[in-house]
Amino acid sequence: MATVLSVSGSPSATSRTARLLRHLDQRLTAQGHEVIALDVRDLPAPALLGADPGHPAITGAAALFDRAQGIVIGTPIYKAAYSGLLKSLLDLLPQYALAGKTVLPLATGGTTAHVLAIDYALRPVLSSMGAAHIVPGWFTLDKDIVVGDDGTLTVAQGSAGALTEVVDQFSTALGGRAPFLAAAG
Repeated sequence: MATVLSVSGSPSATSRTARLLRHLDQRLTAQGHEVIALDVRDLPAPALLGADPGHPAITGAAALFDRAQGIVIGTPIYKAAYSGLLKSLLDLLPQYALAGKTVLPLATGGTTAHVLAIDYALRPVLSSMGAAHIVPGWFTLDKDIVVGDDGTLTVAQGSAGALTEVVDQFSTALGGRAPFLAAAG
């Protein structure tokens, strides 16, 4: 199976985006993929803000991109665009860091007014970085992601079904085993 890099572009320590990605990582792992999580917020700010592509943490992140066959990019949407933190990392990666990769873009946000940010802000950048295949992504409203007191994550039914579908399409594009689908009754 494929190696998947799951990248959270959220600057928040209590990020719904990162929690949602880690939840989806479990599904990809169950489908036989090796999943590596990368929270961009854990990279050193001086390297990101100082645009230092030679910093060991940045070269380490670039090596993770190079190693993976599939990339899941998750970002909160702020002011109709993906996070500046994610932009900082993408700007420091080699121009064709996504060459030959299958990419799944995911976004979270407070209003459906931001739903097109995946297609109009993020997808062009991923394409310019050489992604071989960008599968249809998904935007999830913040209100549809609930984190319980015990840390468990629940996704509203409509969003959960759509997320399962896009993750399964991504897995299939990577050559993963097809998810079990119950026969229609």
